[in-house]
Amino acid sequence: MVVYFKSDVENPPITLFMGNDKYENEDLIKWGWPEDVWFHVDQLSSAHVYLRLAPGQTIKEIPPAVLEDAGQLVKANSISGCKMNEVDVVYTMWSNLRKTPEMDVGQVGFHNDKEVRKLKISKNNLIVKRLEKTREVDPQPDLRHQREERDRNEKEGKKKQQKEELAKQKEEERRRKEEAETRSYTTLMKSENMKTNLDGGSDSDDFM
Repeated sequence: MVVYFKSDVENPPITLFMGNDKYENEDLIKWGWPEDVWFHVDQLSSAHVYLRLAPGQTIKEIPPAVLEDAGQLVKANSISGCKMNEVDVVYTMWSNLRKTPEMDVGQVGFHNDKEVRKLKISKNNLIVKRLEKTREVDPQPDLRHQREERDRNEKEGKKKQQKEELAKQKEEERRRKEEAETRSYTTLMKSENMKTNLDGGSDSDDFM
């Protein structure tokens, strides 16, 4: 089961989602997207909350209000963190999550600690209540299928882009060739490059 929330502090609204338990968190870790940003309470047990970036968007461009919503959701879904006035929340790109065989279910590390960002989240029940009103549950999401479809669409998109670039290159080559031929013809037709069948005014029939 995956739980979805709508953060409407931006237009269009942003979807936040999380697993209902550590086993579902494990599936989200396994079948995450390169565009996913992962949130978790630092040093405490909590839900794994995700935010999916828009095409071309970077983690640096996430609006502060959206970060606050994600942080509040993580804090509210931490057994210890929800009782505290303030917690640190860490977040990073899904691709930076590191999973090894010896780790417990739902546990992750990082490939690069320098790519992990942190923000302080103070308790704010108003934000949590607003997000909870948007809660929707997908009891049996096919995360693998969604990821495979995403990869297939990306592959097809790259092929289409390559074809368009190749067509553009061919058109550019054709245009350059035409311009070169036009310049060559223009040069050929200049008066100083043209020859005449007259011999300086003499009559070709006068042999004497």
